[in-house]
Amino acid sequence: MSLVITGATLADGSALDFAVVDGRIAAASDAPSDAERVDAAGLVALPGLVDLHTHLREPGKEDAETVASGTRAAARGGYTAVFAMPNLTPATDTAEAAQYVAELGRRDGHCEVVPIGAVTKGRDGVELAELGLMAEHGVRVFSDDGACVHDSLIMRRALTYLKPYDGVVAQHAQDPRLAGPSACCHESEVSGRLGLPAWPSVAESVIIARDVQLAEFTGGRYHACHISTAESVDIIRWAKKRGKADITAEVTPHHLLLDTPHVESFDTTFKVNPPLRTSEHIEALREALVDGTIDIVGTDHAPHTQEDKDHPFDVASPGMLGLEAALAVVMELFVNTGRMDWATVVDRMSAAPARIGRLPHQGRPVAVGEPANLVLVDPSRRATVDRSRSASKSRNNPYHGLDLPDPVQMTVWAGKVTFRR
Repeated sequence: MSLVITGATLADGSALDFAVVDGRIAAASDAPSDAERVDAAGLVALPGLVDLHTHLREPGKEDAETVASGTRAAARGGYTAVFAMPNLTPATDTAEAAQYVAELGRRDGHCEVVPIGAVTKGRDGVELAELGLMAEHGVRVFSDDGACVHDSLIMRRALTYLKPYDGVVAQHAQDPRLAGPSACCHESEVSGRLGLPAWPSVAESVIIARDVQLAEFTGGRYHACHISTAESVDIIRWAKKRGKADITAEVTPHHLLLDTPHVESFDTTFKVNPPLRTSEHIEALREALVDGTIDIVGTDHAPHTQEDKDHPFDVASPGMLGLEAALAVVMELFVNTGRMDWATVVDRMSAAPARIGRLPHQGRPVAVGEPANLVLVDPSRRATVDRSRSASKSRNNPYHGLDLPDPVQMTVWAGKVTFRR
């Protein structure tokens, strides 16, 4: 398929008419005569979004999501690449398991699917997984997400072992002694009043404080997943100012928009790990994303069946959908309020995650000669979020009923149109 896209504005405010030919961006004049013409007047052409934190559930939990349905949701949200977390059945803790996830992506994906390897065997935190073998097969991001690498010696060994491979350890920061398996509500007057097991903010920040010092000591690359507290922001900012380690951090759309009082309804859609926090934490996260202390937005797209959510709040599975709404939330909070321009959005949602994940062909500018991974965005389009319209197999959408931007008009991955309004 060849396209000629005219009238689009780029992230830097300039205009460009261009073509998509043989999977790359070309001059409009180089398009074949039978190319489809797309009038993009009033639209912004951005590099395809990249998510460093997606749960696709396949293999093992295909009733909640599959590679096909999850990447269809990703394309609907403007993504051209997602990194698939390893908390699968079996866990992605061997080279064979990583190759299988990658093959599922090649077979069924509506965007690029990049496997994330587990740090420890079975994600149980006891023994290192096949880090070297997975790295030799192209894996560059390693995480036990859903579980914390809580043993300091294991974390030191992982950072050290992955250094020659240019791998990064992506940590789910949750001290298991301070916030155990049942912890589900930010420790505050709300958790006390509702009688829900508390998840104190310090349970996140103490792990990150340890880890950034281990990253300095070993010289390894470290990434803090879904940070949710002001204390964590302070630690990341301190570590980056020291400049002695390669440290990056992410925040989710839901931690930027939704707060602790949402759990007062006991609606398990709002159960997530780490939990929704209070307004002072939210503002610290927003400021940190703007100033670059937090490097990226990661969706932590976590689909669950209704059966897994239909339990008392402290027992229900934690997690929310995120791929389809991430850009909408960022636009609402930052672009539409003047706190970010489009170039900064591109960095936080495309270029930086591709760079952290060592995916050099993603996150590239919309320019002649570059790979044709892009999204056309309508800055003015809005809609009421309706969970029934999701491309995901699951319906645990925390934005249901909200009036938000609905910007994505077309997504192009490797020259193929994967979503069109």
